[in-house]
Amino acid sequence: LDDFGVKGPAPKAAPLSWDKSPVANGAHYFLFGRVDKNDPPGVLRESGFGVEFPNYIVDVKKDQETGEYREAIQFQCLERGGVRVFEGINFMSRSPEMTDGELKAMHARAAAAGMEPYGSGEEQMHRVARRPVGEGDVD
Repeated sequence: LDDFGVKGPAPKAAPLSWDKSPVANGAHYFLFGRVDKNDPPGVLRESGFGVEFPNYIVDVKKDQETGEYREAIQFQCLERGGVRVFEGINFMSRSPEMTDGELKAMHARAAAAGMEPYGSGEEQMHRVARRPVGEGDVD
């Protein structure tokens, strides 16, 4: 079980969402993940907001020297009654700041995995605004 303290969305990136956001002043997202032996490899069952859904690990990039995971692409999709009610794509990196080239490479890997129809194209996604490295905590 993980407890993620979040604030958002970022006021500059999404001013209309910021105005009405329930997490603008901070909220906690409790994440529980489990591996189900009946799922294929690469699936983590995630529970959040009172719902369990599959979190597919679509792609990983390892450091060639250390073997440490450096980047991952995740896809979440929730369907009820034959209707897709939620889908999410996460590009994650251990590096706090990615270059445009690194991000383009992730988009290319997502496209190769067949994710563009679900929103992984460059024009369909946005960078999450964050504080620059070294500025310290807000609170």
